[in-house]
Amino acid sequence: MNMHPVAKTFVSLLSACSHVGLVDQGVKIFNSMSDDHGIVPELSHYACMVDLYGRAGQLSKAEDLIRKMPMKPGSEIWCSLLASCWKYGETHLAKLAADKFTELAPNSSFGYVQMSKIYSSAGRFAEARLVKKKMRDSKVRREPGLSWVQVGMRVHEFCSDGQRHPERLAILSRLEILVGELKEIGYAPEINQVALYDTEMEHKEDQLLHHTEKMALVSAIMNEEKFPLGGNVVKIMKNLRICMDCHNFMKLASYHLQKEITVRDTNRFHHFKHGACSCNDYW
Repeated sequence: MNMHPVAKTFVSLLSACSHVGLVDQGVKIFNSMSDDHGIVPELSHYACMVDLYGRAGQLSKAEDLIRKMPMKPGSEIWCSLLASCWKYGETHLAKLAADKFTELAPNSSFGYVQMSKIYSSAGRFAEARLVKKKMRDSKVRREPGLSWVQVGMRVHEFCSDGQRHPERLAILSRLEILVGELKEIGYAPEINQVALYDTEMEHKEDQLLHHTEKMALVSAIMNEEKFPLGGNVVKIMKNLRICMDCHNFMKLASYHLQKEITVRDTNRFHHFKHGACSCNDYW
């Protein structure tokens, strides 16, 4: 284009590499900033690199990069590393990241929630309880999960406690039926996504059932005559990152229901079609 790249150009490039797993390409682009373009990497560029390594499971490289940064790591750095530790079950490094993140963002529940999940997944329920207690003692409240879907001329909101929608019981009843249908074609609830410590499996599955994007999808199915194209395209917005269980659920639902489902979470657009997602299960 015969144009000189600026700092923001590299944020976009590195972010793109991170989201598709192009680690080597991302490293080359990062190095070219100073080597070829005379641009000094900023905190945002280091955050992209930590995310790049973390998503790819190269946590030791992410940690090494953080230690070598010429500036103090911000909360976004530790947030990214902690999310990657959760994905790959890295408990020791996660504890460091959670402590650093909570120190920089004391009013955020993210560090507590992620560590609780990590400990629960590892069967370390006593430590998970301690994390939850520390969160309560600090008077930090967890951000509720919210999802929105437009039905006709109205936008329907679904909250993680399930209490905000007047058709809640009918939606949950239809959702139970859909879950049963999807189990017949391979759906297996990811109960390790639920930080409920040593509770019964049925209780954990019940918690997964109430995830807001699932309820939003069922609401759309129940009102598909009000959607364009006969309800074959469903668009859902979500205020948090979609979990692995809901991601698998949406893939199978798109195949079973023969619908295109788009979920816009905090990270990206997920376009589910014919049992696959546009992110290739990497987000």
